[in-house]
Amino acid sequence: MTDAVLRHGRASLGLSFGVQGVAFALLVTRIPAIQDRYGISDGLLPVFLAAVPILAGAGSVATEKVVARVRPSVVLRWAQPLVLLALLGVGAGREMWHVAVALGVFGLAVGALDASMNMLGVSLQRAYGRSIMTGFHAAYSLGGIAGASLAWAGARWEMSLLASYLPVVAVLLPAALVGSRWYTEGKGAEGAGPDGTKAATKAATKAATKAATKAATETGTETGTESGAGFVGAGGAFSFKLLLPLCLIMTFAYIGDSTVSNWSAKYLQDVLGSSEQLATVPYNVYMVTTLLGRAVGDLGVRRFGAVAVVRGGSLLAAGGFAVVAVAPGAWVGMLGFTMLGFGLCVIVPQTFAAAGRMFPGNSDAAVARLNIFNYVGFLVGSPLVGALGDAWSYRGAMLVPMVLVLATLVYARAFGPEPARYGGGHERPRTADVG
Repeated sequence: MTDAVLRHGRASLGLSFGVQGVAFALLVTRIPAIQDRYGISDGLLPVFLAAVPILAGAGSVATEKVVARVRPSVVLRWAQPLVLLALLGVGAGREMWHVAVALGVFGLAVGALDASMNMLGVSLQRAYGRSIMTGFHAAYSLGGIAGASLAWAGARWEMSLLASYLPVVAVLLPAALVGSRWYTEGKGAEGAGPDGTKAATKAATKAATKAATKAATETGTETGTESGAGFVGAGGAFSFKLLLPLCLIMTFAYIGDSTVSNWSAKYLQDVLGSSEQLATVPYNVYMVTTLLGRAVGDLGVRRFGAVAVVRGGSLLAAGGFAVVAVAPGAWVGMLGFTMLGFGLCVIVPQTFAAAGRMFPGNSDAAVARLNIFNYVGFLVGSPLVGALGDAWSYRGAMLVPMVLVLATLVYARAFGPEPARYGGGHERPRTADVG
């Protein structure tokens, strides 16, 4: 596979991540307008909102089965237009059942889209032989900022949902379809190299298993068995028990993310006494710092390794929650949310990358299964903090995601072993990266 093919594949996948960031932000930031358009009651709204991530989880599970027969690039090529058309359906409907169907399709398609995008990202990173996964998620963050800005403009000018969504979909849908021509996988069929042979994967599997055995010997853990606590299954065979630490980390990260998304404005205004206008700032700051952190995250992984970067991000995020919990005023609270953006931003992309390294011969299944847990964290995080805030205090509630993020440190070795530390003087042999 030539460098030009890899570069084109990387650029097209980055575009796909960015388009998805725009689409998702346009949906979630216009929820009040959607509620008003369809007359959805406050009691029924949580049902609609919960249905989307639940169906997305189902879509991710289905994608795991589908990619056993077709390439992830094929799934992505058709899932992305479906997401955009479902978004347009949310804006174009008239009856409540219209929006129910549109949101259902959106949820299922998002699950397939998220899973297939990250499958391609993991395989491209393996082909590159260095960390590039965080950069894809930076494109998603950039798209999210653009989508939120477009949603703000639509609300500011009192545009209907259809008028807000139609121009965006008209631009992004053709762009996504054209870009999909250059989707590239770092491997052919699961278990085969780009040329359709299994030689590259055998080399990658041998290197990963050897590294895992060495790490297990040093730490006293087992490797390659269902009962073991090691991090790489022998031969790359998929084992959910071995993947479980990464699933927990993914859940913890999204509990932290949903806490900021859903509670930062209320916390700043009701607990720290800020103005209504100032209360809108923390989430914007969080999104910008997430983008900045992800833009340089791959450089940190290449220089220091994934384990060190994830540990550092976890400590910074936990410190951010601690600052928010004890903040005497709004500006100190915003400092805490800034720390959260820089800390949490690296955890999710590196968790997907670690799943690919953990199961080099079955990375698609690992990514699809892992992807479910971002929806679990999204579903759990907001109700958990809200219930604790009502029953106890919102300051105390902020300590719960802090503790969960700190728990990432316990499982940080799952982001190793050290030979997976790409670039920056730690490049692995090319044959071990193109599995």
